[in-house]
Amino acid sequence: MSASATMTGAAALGPVDRSIIAAIQAGLPLTARPYHAVAERLGLAPEEVMRRIARLQATGAIRRIGAVPNHYALGWTANGMSVWDVEDHRVDEAGHRVGAFAFVSHCYRRPRRPPQWPYNLFAMVHGRSRGEVEEKVMLIAAELGYWSRGHDVLYSTQILKKTGLRIAG
Repeated sequence: MSASATMTGAAALGPVDRSIIAAIQAGLPLTARPYHAVAERLGLAPEEVMRRIARLQATGAIRRIGAVPNHYALGWTANGMSVWDVEDHRVDEAGHRVGAFAFVSHCYRRPRRPPQWPYNLFAMVHGRSRGEVEEKVMLIAAELGYWSRGHDVLYSTQILKKTGLRIAG
């Protein structure tokens, strides 16, 4: 999508849609009926809130609604970003293969920064120990075979707050 199309779409959001996005962007209320709670807070009918959210998802203004678990609290305390030096003409296919592993939470391509940084494929792997992460990384290495000319694992040392764009209501 072009920047102008994106800006036009963003500018086209009316005040009700913006207030709904502002109300849910930090998370839905932890209740049995979260959309009803949002509707009550905004003075709207729950059906209208749900209809508008569905439309905002269909148009791409909202990409997804999902849970973001705290993997540390769930016991997944070894978190390693595996980085791979894959031939550029194979990196897209390699990314699809690596991203298909259930233990890879996200996988993406990034530009190299030679000579210090030869890696162009990144895949986040979570485990209960560094040994478990290393075993999973070896599965990725086996899948990539000769496509990988080298790799490393960068381990998390702290939790950073992850958020997307925030808009004002």
